[in-house]
Amino acid sequence: MGTAQHAEHHELPTSGRELTSVAISATLHCLTGCAIGEILGMVIGTALGLGDIQTIALAVVLAFIFGYALTSLPLVRAGMTIGAVVPVALAADTFSIAVMEIIDNGVMVLIPGAMESGLDSLLFWGALSFALAVAFVIALPVNRWLIGRGKGHAAVHATGVHGGPDPKLVGAVLIAGFLFGTAVLIAEAAG
Repeated sequence: MGTAQHAEHHELPTSGRELTSVAISATLHCLTGCAIGEILGMVIGTALGLGDIQTIALAVVLAFIFGYALTSLPLVRAGMTIGAVVPVALAADTFSIAVMEIIDNGVMVLIPGAMESGLDSLLFWGALSFALAVAFVIALPVNRWLIGRGKGHAAVHATGVHGGPDPKLVGAVLIAGFLFGTAVLIAEAAG
């Protein structure tokens, strides 16, 4: 199905539940790439004994790389050139990933001992799971606002190419991560 035909039959909603549904799917997609990069960055930085700033910088760089890659791969597989894919990925993901990275890294820094707790600590994994869930909650209205104005993930929708992880699966993992993270943080606070 061509882009023009796709746009003609599946207009992006600009309000209501339909817009929220598209925004949830887009935010879960973005969160997947962000989480892969964030987790790898935190794991590598912690394993190498890097300081908080270096670990966060590594996590941010990897989050952008994986976020852009998850958007780009289906477009490249559909036959788009790299020159056509790059502007779409940048338009679709840059602001969303930036918001997620500010939030999830901020949460990690704010949770006492989370960054220093180590890879074998429930606190590390619980805090990271919780931080990614908070990032989703904050990025969702941002993505909804962008998509409603024809920006952000609307750039991907305009190509007519859809791909990436199943939003229901990512949503289930997100909920499980939030519950796990919340339980760990409550247990830590209780002593």
